[in-house]
Amino acid sequence: MTSRFLPIFAWLLLAAVAVVTIAPIGLRPVTTLSANAERFLTFGLVGFAFALAYPRHLVLIIAVVLAAAVGFELLQALQSTRHARLPDMGIKLIGGGVGTASGLVANRLWYRIVARRAG
Repeated sequence: MTSRFLPIFAWLLLAAVAVVTIAPIGLRPVTTLSANAERFLTFGLVGFAFALAYPRHLVLIIAVVLAAAVGFELLQALQSTRHARLPDMGIKLIGGGVGTASGLVANRLWYRIVARRAG
């Protein structure tokens, strides 16, 4: 399922998440979801995107998602309108893990479907 588009999308998504996560609270988009749901889903999507973009590089995926969750949360401490909290980081890590696992499973299923059609 890899293509040239997927790695570009994954890195652009991560950059967008960085901006939204680290920017002053007034620049943060408003949704109807709870803050915890936003954290979980956002990092889940990041993990999913990287798993699709780099399906054979599990260590890279884990390193990127882990570094982003921890780093972005710590960088919030530099903003007077934001706060860095361990529980928030935990939710981001769990979301990233679930997204990564889901992306790897989706990738395997995709290749099985393609192999059946080709065979």
